[in-house]
Amino acid sequence: MEAVAIKKMIGPIRKLMPRYGAEKLHLDIAEKLRQSNIKMGRDRFLQFCRSHHLLVPKTRRSFITTDSNHRYHKSPNLIKDLVVTHSEQVFVSDITYIKLEDKHAYLALVTDLYSKKIMGYKLDDNMKTSLVKEALQMAINNKEHSHEKTIHHSDRGIQYCFPEYAEFATANGMVLSTTEKYDPYENAVAERINQTLKYEFGLIKTIPTLEVANKMVRQAVDIYNNERRHRSIEMRTPSYAHTHQKHTYRSYKKKAARNVDKT
Repeated sequence: MEAVAIKKMIGPIRKLMPRYGAEKLHLDIAEKLRQSNIKMGRDRFLQFCRSHHLLVPKTRRSFITTDSNHRYHKSPNLIKDLVVTHSEQVFVSDITYIKLEDKHAYLALVTDLYSKKIMGYKLDDNMKTSLVKEALQMAINNKEHSHEKTIHHSDRGIQYCFPEYAEFATANGMVLSTTEKYDPYENAVAERINQTLKYEFGLIKTIPTLEVANKMVRQAVDIYNNERRHRSIEMRTPSYAHTHQKHTYRSYKKKAARNVDKT
C-alpha cells in the first residue's frame, strides 16, 4: 500500500516532467509523505525508485547549429574566470533545433547564468538575426533588477556576431562575450538547458507543426522556471533563485557521462 501511495504522489509530477530526478521528487513530495505518515528519507526514497524502475538515466545528444566560419567580429570570452554573484550579471544565449514533421525549427534561448532562469526565447523556422534579437528583447523585458550592464555570452555563431544584433544588444546594456572556440563547455549552462528542455519536456520528439511546437515550448519554459528544482541552485526553482539571489553560484564542470539519476 505504501508503494501505491508513493507512486500516486509521483505520478502528476512525472507527467509534467518525465525525466525529473528522484532527489527532486523526494523534496516535492516530502510534505505529502509526512501527511501520510510515511517515513522515508532521501536515501530510502532513492532505493525505492531504483527498485521500482523509477530512476532516470542520463542521455546525451548533439546537433550543431553554430556557424562560426564568418568574417564578423568575435568578442573575447569575459566569463571564463568570472565570479558570478547575482542575477542579471550574465545572460547566456544559444540556439537549438526542434524537429517538425516537414522541416526544422530553431529555438533561441537567453538564460540567466546565476539563477538558470530562462529570461527570453523565440521559436521560428529560420535562424535569421530576428530569431536571437526577439529572444533577447524578451529577456530584457523580463529583467527584475536594476543592474546597469549585463554580460551577454554566446558561442561564435554568425547570428550573435552580426552587426545588427551586436548593435541592438549593446544599445540595451549588454556587454558582448563569446566562446574562444567551438566547445560546448565554454557555454555549458546554455547547452545544459537545451538538453533539459528537449529530453525532459518532449521537445526532442518530432512535433507536427510550428504552432504546436510554440505551445510546447511555452509550457516547458513555464514549468522549467517555476516548478523544476535545480541542484546547482540549491534545489530551488530558477524563478525563486532569480528573485531572491541567496545561493552561491556553482559552475558546471566537464565530466564524463555517467548513467546515474542526478538530473
